[in-house]
Amino acid sequence: MPLVTPLDPHADPETRELAEFFMETLGFCPNSVLTMQRRPAISRAFIGLNKAVMANEGRVSSALKRMIAWVSSNAAGCRYCQAHAIRAAERYGAEKAQLENIWEYRTHGAFSEAERAALDFALAASQVPNAVDRELQDRLHQYWDEGEIVEMLGVIALFGYLNRWNDSMGTSLEPRAVESGEKYLAKTGWKTGKHAGGDAG
Repeated sequence: MPLVTPLDPHADPETRELAEFFMETLGFCPNSVLTMQRRPAISRAFIGLNKAVMANEGRVSSALKRMIAWVSSNAAGCRYCQAHAIRAAERYGAEKAQLENIWEYRTHGAFSEAERAALDFALAASQVPNAVDRELQDRLHQYWDEGEIVEMLGVIALFGYLNRWNDSMGTSLEPRAVESGEKYLAKTGWKTGKHAGGDAG
């Protein structure tokens, strides 16, 4: 049972309109957003930030952004966000080999050196204490420009918020997110855990 019960999707008309964004990314409105709308200013601001962070401004693809989100969420231990991130990566065209071998990104042939640098950045920046060092900074600058690095850190920071939110809330996973988690992540030990018993989706 979640800490706070999600509200009906129609509870706040402005949130509902903004949340159409998630119909593209996930195919449903997340229970996390339905919980945030108990304070509509939070749900509206969150959706606005999410849209800005996930917009494509350079070479950081929508699929790579979602893989960055997955690595960040895995480092934080949030199973809710892991399932959402892998589902969105699939919907945005990540290669099957990448989806099925995301945790082996450092050695698997489906990942480029530029992608490895980005995913190492996600892992290092999500740790406490932060593990971004000069060597990693140099690797990032080898493959990505400063605007693209800002985009990546935007994703990592956004999912830092989401990881805290959903693990603390015990947000229930939606059925379609569970399907994606089981399809791609269960072989490496992923389970719904405290997020079992989804509502939407």
